[in-house]
Amino acid sequence: MNKTKERLFSGTVGAAKRTYFFDVKEAKNGTKYLIITESSKKKDGKFTRNHILIFEDYLLEFQDILNEATRFITQHS
Repeated sequence: MNKTKERLFSGTVGAAKRTYFFDVKEAKNGTKYLIITESSKKKDGKFTRNHILIFEDYLLEFQDILNEATRFITQHS
């Protein structure tokens, strides 16, 4: 059984010593989900990665709160 998930979308954002990867994939049941991965290089030269997985059922709520947080930061800077 092939468990490889095809990327439907992929994008990156470089931010100082970190890189953020945004990948959209599709589960076996057809549900799409977003994986946000933060990658940073440690002093020993190795990379550390942290992942956030958001299923499509929650994307609009996630987007709403991210937009609110972004507005707050830009209005209070």
